[in-house]
Amino acid sequence: MRAKLSYAVTAAALVFYFVLVGSRGVMLIQSGTLLTVTFGVAVLILPVIGLWFLWKNTQFVRKANQLAAELDTEGGLPVDELKRTPGGRIDRDSADEVFARRKAETEAAPDDWRSWFRLAIAYHDARDTPRARKAMQRAIALHEGRPVQV
Repeated sequence: MRAKLSYAVTAAALVFYFVLVGSRGVMLIQSGTLLTVTFGVAVLILPVIGLWFLWKNTQFVRKANQLAAELDTEGGLPVDELKRTPGGRIDRDSADEVFARRKAETEAAPDDWRSWFRLAIAYHDARDTPRARKAMQRAIALHEGRPVQV
């Protein structure tokens, strides 16, 4: 719940910022000179890109949460079996051991979105965020029946 709240607060702050920047872009365009119109258009591009990125990221998180809920109802969510340091951080060797099992599971069933979901969790636990995101995107695509890009 705390993660959802912080995501909502961050998204709201970004939307406020995009509106503020967009209004400045409109003001520049309304000035009417070639230079200010050019700057105004350039300033308006930034909020459009930001809103697109925020929308795509929100869709990704929503779909990943839907997969987690479905996997939870099936009883297939991975159990947290990772050893931790006294400070609470995940032990690297423990994460590598779980990752090896998840990778083998995914290689054995490459068309199963569940194995890709669990592999994404293992990548995340191993602090490999880019690969975790790609694995989760693949799980989402497989779940939706879309073609998977390799």
